[in-house]
Amino acid sequence: MTGKVYLVGAGPGALDLLTLRAARLLAEADCVFHDALIHPDMLALAPHARLVSVGKRSGGPSTAQQVIDQQLVDSARHYQRIVRLKGGDPMLFGRAQEEIDALTAAGIEFEVVPGVTAASGAAAELQCPLTRRKVGRTLLLATPRVAKGAPDSEWVRAVLASDSAALYMAGDGLAWVAEQLMAGGADPETPTVVIEDATLPTQRSDAQTLADLRACPPRGHGGPRLLLIGSAVADVPRPARAPGPSLSPAS
Repeated sequence: MTGKVYLVGAGPGALDLLTLRAARLLAEADCVFHDALIHPDMLALAPHARLVSVGKRSGGPSTAQQVIDQQLVDSARHYQRIVRLKGGDPMLFGRAQEEIDALTAAGIEFEVVPGVTAASGAAAELQCPLTRRKVGRTLLLATPRVAKGAPDSEWVRAVLASDSAALYMAGDGLAWVAEQLMAGGADPETPTVVIEDATLPTQRSDAQTLADLRACPPRGHGGPRLLLIGSAVADVPRPARAPGPSLSPAS
């Protein structure tokens, strides 16, 4: 038997932001390979499936990508419907290409199901559009992370050339990110917002300038964090207090 693999976006976190197609596939799934940050309530939507954690956490236990690729190929020989559940959208910083290449090489049928990406979820929660007429016509989605052995990234130059930017996987190096941007010529007064657990009841955010971010980055609480920079978050209120050590609870 050769099954079909679905690369499914789980969205930014909130269960009701999952697409109808994704929810249907989970309900029909025989096996689900899921990221570390997928909420248990979302996994409960797959009551008949074998659940396999293949999460990757910075500085923590992680499943090698080559192992995930092989597991997907092997599972298609034992199950009819396999869901590879990824946080956000699978085609944005989700390592989808490696899995697509492995499935294609093995002759396994697959389908990609998009999801709401973290930047969209964060913008909705903060009520700040990521693009605006006249002042916000360019938006960059980027990550400062560079894989070992990969060529250097031009992310600093790209951020400086955009009206606004959403930086993924920057949460554990916020001070370094701010330092790199300022060294590249960014205005120290550039507005930023760090948002953790966007769209979830545990959401927290902190708005401050780039200089404040470098001097005193907010501590996280273990959830995924996104850094928004530039004109898109210029109107997000900053706390009256001096920048503190932790993110502010959502109102």
